Amino acid sequence: MSGSTIRPVRRRTFVLGTAAVAGTAALSGTASAAAFGWSDDGSNYVVDTGANLVFKVSKSNGDLTSLVYRGTEYQGYGGMNSHIESGLGSSTVTVKQSGTTILISVAYGTLRHYYAARSGENNIYLWTNKADTSVSATRYILRVKKGLFLNDEPDSYTYTNSTIEASDVFAKSDGQTRSKHYSKLRVMDYDYIGWKTGSVGLWIVRSNHEKASGGPFYRSLLRHQSADGGGLYEILYYGQNQTEAQRFGLQGPYVIALTDGGAPSSSLFPGTLTTSWADSLGMSGYVGASGRGKVAGVGISGRNTAYAYTVGLANSAAQYWGSARSSDGYFSIGGVLPGTYTLTVFKGELAVYTGSVTVTAGGTTTLNTIAVPSSNDPSNAAAIWRIGDWNGAPSGFKNADLMTYAHPSDVRAASWTGNVVIGNNETASFPCYLWKDVNSGILVYFKLTAAQAAAAHTLRIGVTTAYANGRPQVSVNGAWTSAIPSPPTQPNTRSLTNGSYRGNNHTFTYSVPASAWLTDTGQYNVLKIDVVSGSGTTGYLSAGTAIDAIDLLA
Repeated sequence: MSGSTIRPVRRRTFVLGTAAVAGTAALSGTASAAAFGWSDDGSNYVVDTGANLVFKVSKSNGDLTSLVYRGTEYQGYGGMNSHIESGLGSSTVTVKQSGTTILISVAYGTLRHYYAARSGENNIYLWTNKADTSVSATRYILRVKKGLFLNDEPDSYTYTNSTIEASDVFAKSDGQTRSKHYSKLRVMDYDYIGWKTGSVGLWIVRSNHEKASGGPFYRSLLRHQSADGGGLYEILYYGQNQTEAQRFGLQGPYVIALTDGGAPSSSLFPGTLTTSWADSLGMSGYVGASGRGKVAGVGISGRNTAYAYTVGLANSAAQYWGSARSSDGYFSIGGVLPGTYTLTVFKGELAVYTGSVTVTAGGTTTLNTIAVPSSNDPSNAAAIWRIGDWNGAPSGFKNADLMTYAHPSDVRAASWTGNVVIGNNETASFPCYLWKDVNSGILVYFKLTAAQAAAAHTLRIGVTTAYANGRPQVSVNGAWTSAIPSPPTQPNTRSLTNGSYRGNNHTFTYSVPASAWLTDTGQYNVLKIDVVSGSGTTGYLSAGTAIDAIDLLA
């Protein structure tokens, strides 16, 4: 019982339903096994896709109350339905059929939410339009009954585990940690999430996230499994370690897809899915393909070919991204809403170029080769020594990989303390995170030549995020101490303990005078790095920061 790849079976037998409005009794289309249509059971609109899927949506609040595939009910754990946020409450729910499509519309205040079914498909297409902050709607959660899928995912937990942080991070008896936050994946790393057995796959295929926030490298909760069932999420906006303001408008489609055990069809993936059939459904905020444009760049010069490059587009209304081709940096980003966007080129996760681009409906904006200035990539600066490399992430540092799916206290983590010697596996020895109450005061030992010791040098420490204004203050050989730097703008929520190092990349620079160095070339100079802040609490929730790179410039 594990997870991945075949297309849903599609059979097309059509029996048309009749449109109904919430609160009406028993107006219905004909809906029977393997017959496409909808009916009204008094409390729910019941949709039969004409394939192997029958689902119900509450007429009173828009909850998904039943999800039956091949005769088995998958909906529900803990007595809860599937829904926006934790449920909307009393809503106006309507249904209509347009040929081979059934659309259920949910209106709650300024919020609009939609379920669509297509004849012969084992899919439910969902859209959510959050117009403003008057309604708390930041996720859709599909709640799945216990016992249907193996509880063996990296983010699985049970309520019998001990709680070690807030009410959402747990420790197993063997010392491993679990949390719904530990998704391990950035948004750009996945098209779908879910579970499978040998005969059934249940998935949520994500939307393009154009109305979400945080960009391509953002990490948020995706799923969880526990003693009484599991949850699959589509995140409309997530506030944990968030770097951007919330965006509003129609987001979708995202898709609940059921298969015979394989992965969902790639035709449902973001950037691949075509929904021209939805153009005439009248959904609030819907913009079809003809109302969107495209950006294409012929290439990017000045790249470090050891790294993948990503191009992002963002403004207050929408966000998009695409990968640059490794051979020449060519990129193409389609399905973009009209507007003017900030274009950012990322080396790894580090922004090395920004510009502006305007997108028009139905048009393609073609850009000439983007030249990344050498000075924009800090790796190009000559250094006496360097720990890690400048790529916007703590990759290669001690515990870095583990921290995307575990708490820092996890038994699998190597010791957060221990000093570092340049020339002796320094990157793997240096912890990816530093905390005021855990490992502040780490020492870095290094030697200088006589010529190097005779000159002043610039020390740089790059960070990817910080918690509670944690920031580095440095001293050299006990003879010179830097001023306490001002804290950069960073997210104000948990980050280092819930699987995310991604914030606002920032570089601290320190001008170290020649008088600070030892003149004896046989001796080690000692750099001490402390974490300073007046905020935070204790342990792993004390002020802290995540490291991108550290170097001493020549």
